[in-house]
Amino acid sequence: MLYRNFRAPGGGEVDIVGREGEVLVFVEVKTRSSSEHGAPVEAVTKEKQRLILRGALAWLRLLGHPPIPVRFDVVEVYHRAGQFEPHLIRNAFTPPEYLRVE
Repeated sequence: MLYRNFRAPGGGEVDIVGREGEVLVFVEVKTRSSSEHGAPVEAVTKEKQRLILRGALAWLRLLGHPPIPVRFDVVEVYHRAGQFEPHLIRNAFTPPEYLRVE
């Protein structure tokens, strides 16, 4: 983990910024106590994705826009009976073309 709760100037946010090998990973964490209102990942709407993307772009600006691959993950966390059950969803949504590095 490189950073937690990154807030970009002018809007945008990323819960966790990390690396996996050469990939820069931006992670959204969603916690629920039940699936009554749907899975946690369902709360990562297009609007929320837009805020995460704005945060990612601000982070990349701070690094001088390096040509590195990025990935957007979601960690779903269920909190039941005092226990936390995390589930990682890799590539939960696809970045726009201008953020992709082949």
